[in-house]
Amino acid sequence: MPHPSPEPPPTSPDWPHCGHGTTAEDTVGCRGIHAPGHTSCLAHLTDPDRDAYLDGLIPGADIDHRGTSFAEPLLAALLEALLDPATGHPRIGEARFDSATFHDDAYFVRATFEGHAWFDSVTFQGLAGFDSVTFQGLAGFDSATFQGSAHFDSASFQGYAGFRSATFHDLAWFDSATFQGITKFDSATFKHLARFDSASFQDVSFVRAAFQGIGQFGQTTFEGHASFGSATFQGAVRFRSAIFESDARFDEATFERLITLGPLVCAGRFVLSEATFSGPASLSIAARRLECLRTRWTSTAELRLRYATVDFAHAVFEYPLTIAAAATPFVLPDGHPVDERVLDDAPDAVVRMASLRGVDAAHLVLADVDLSGCLFTGTVHLDQLRLEGACVFDTVPPAVHWRGWRPVRFTQRRTLAEEHHWRASEPSAVQGWNVAVFGAEHIGPLQLAPVYRALRKAFEDGKHEPGAADFYYGEMEMRRHADDIPRSERSLLTAYWALSGYGMRASRALGWLAAAMLVTVVLLMSFGLPKDAPKQEATGTVPAGGGTITFEIDKDEPRNPTGNRFTGERFEKALNVTLNSVVFRSADQDLTTAGTYIEMTSRLAEPVLLGLAVLAVRNRVKR
Repeated sequence: MPHPSPEPPPTSPDWPHCGHGTTAEDTVGCRGIHAPGHTSCLAHLTDPDRDAYLDGLIPGADIDHRGTSFAEPLLAALLEALLDPATGHPRIGEARFDSATFHDDAYFVRATFEGHAWFDSVTFQGLAGFDSVTFQGLAGFDSATFQGSAHFDSASFQGYAGFRSATFHDLAWFDSATFQGITKFDSATFKHLARFDSASFQDVSFVRAAFQGIGQFGQTTFEGHASFGSATFQGAVRFRSAIFESDARFDEATFERLITLGPLVCAGRFVLSEATFSGPASLSIAARRLECLRTRWTSTAELRLRYATVDFAHAVFEYPLTIAAAATPFVLPDGHPVDERVLDDAPDAVVRMASLRGVDAAHLVLADVDLSGCLFTGTVHLDQLRLEGACVFDTVPPAVHWRGWRPVRFTQRRTLAEEHHWRASEPSAVQGWNVAVFGAEHIGPLQLAPVYRALRKAFEDGKHEPGAADFYYGEMEMRRHADDIPRSERSLLTAYWALSGYGMRASRALGWLAAAMLVTVVLLMSFGLPKDAPKQEATGTVPAGGGTITFEIDKDEPRNPTGNRFTGERFEKALNVTLNSVVFRSADQDLTTAGTYIEMTSRLAEPVLLGLAVLAVRNRVKR
C-alpha cells in the first residue's frame, strides 16, 4: 500500500510576517504583515500597542494588513478608527488585505476605498458585507474565498474590480452594484445564488466562471463588453430585462438545467457559439446579431427574437427547435414592455437568418423570419424543414434589363441567396443580382439544384403549392445551367423553358400558342386552302336499248389560288381549321396537300402548348 505523500512545507509570504504560533510542523506561523513600527501583526499586538496604532489612524489613511486574521471586534475597531466625521462611515485610502482571514462576519458597509483595495486570496468565513461600499481605485478580490454570504449591494467600483478565481460558498449579492471600470470574475465559483439585479457594468468578464446555483441578472445593465465565455451555469440562469449596450459573449458556455434567457436587449452581437444547452431552453432576445455557430441543444428549445440577424451554421439539436420572430416588444410579468431604446437606430425589428449550413433541419421550425439572405447549401434534411407564418425569400431582379442589345425580363419568383451570388458572378450578369452575400462561397448550379429540390418538397408537404412551384422553377433553372448533364438533355430543358417556363409560366405558353395559331392561319390562307371547292362529276354511257347504267364519280384535285389569297372568306376557313387543331379535332374542310401537312403539324403542336398553359395555371392556384 503506497504511503500518502507528505503535506508540502508551508511557505513564507513575500512580506515580513508575524510568525506567531510557530511550531515544528508550521515553521512559518502567523502570516500577518508587521504592523507599522512593530514586529507583530495587528492581531497579535499587545493591547496598548494596538490601541496606539488605531489611535494614529485618520480617515483616508492607507492600511496594509496582508495575511492578518481578523475577528469581528478587531475589524470593527479598525473601521471605527477610519470613520469620517462628515459622513459617519469609514474612509480608507489604499487597502491591502491579501491572504487575510475574516473568521466572523466582515462588514464594510458604506465604506469608501479612495485608493486601490486588494483582497486577493482573502478568506471570508462568515458573512462578507460590502453594501453601499465605494471603491474609487482598484478593487482586487482575486482568489478570495467567501464561506458565508457576500453582500455587495449598491457597492460602487469606480476602478478595476477583480474577483478572479474567487469562491462564493453562500449567497453572493451584488444588487444595484455599480462597476465603472473593468470587472473580472474569470474562473470565479458561485456555489449558491449569485444575484446581480439592477447592477451596472462598464466592462465585465465572467470567463470560465461557474454558477452552481441560480445566476440572476435581472434588470442588469452592461454598458461595455460582457464576456461569459466558457462559463458554466449548473442552476437556473435569468437575464430578465437585462440590457447589453455592446457585445455579449457566451461562447463555449454550458447551460445544464432549465434555461430562461431573457427577455433581454443587446445593442451589439449576442454570441452563443459553441455553447451547450443541456436542458429545455427558452430564449427571448432583441439583438442586432445572434451568433449560434456550432451550438449544441440536447433538449427542446424556443428562440423568440427581434431585430436579430441569426447565424445558426453547424448547430446541432436533437429535439424540436423553433426560431420565431416576435412582432411586438417583449412584455415583462408586470405587464411593462422591455426597454429597447438601445436599438432605436436599427432599421426594423425583422429577424433575418444568415446561415443554416451544416444544420440537420429535421427538427427545425422557422416562423415569420426573413430568409432572403440565408445560406442553405450544406443543410441536411432540408426537405423536412417547417416554415410557419410569413417566411420571406429573396426575388429575382425586377423591371427590364438589357443584355447587350437584347432586353431581359425576369418573372418574379422566390430565389436563394446563393443563386444571387452565383448569377452576379457570371460575366453576362445583368444588374440587380446581389453579389454581397455574407459568407457565401463559390458554388454553382450543381450544388444549388438539390437545395431547390429539398425546399420544393418542404413547401409541398406544407400544402403551399405556389411556393413549391417557385422552387421547382429554380431547380429546373439550376439543372439547365449545370455542367453535369448531357447536351441533348440541356437542349430539351432549354426548349421546355422557352416554351412555357418549365410548365410554370402560363403567359409564355399562351403567347407561343397565339403565335403558332397565327402562323397556321397565315400558312393555310397562303397554301392550305384550295382556290374553289372541288366539284363532283358523274360520267357514263346509256345503252340504246335501255339497261343498266354505270356512273363514275370523280373529284378534282384541290388547286392553289392564283389571285388574292387573303380574303375574309379564306380567313374564316383557315381560322376554323386552326381552332379545331388546337382542341385536337379535324375540320370538315377540303385542303391542299400542303394544307393537310400544315393541319397535321398544328394538331400536334398547339394542343401541347394549350396543355402547358393549363398546367401552369393549375400550379399557381392549386392548394
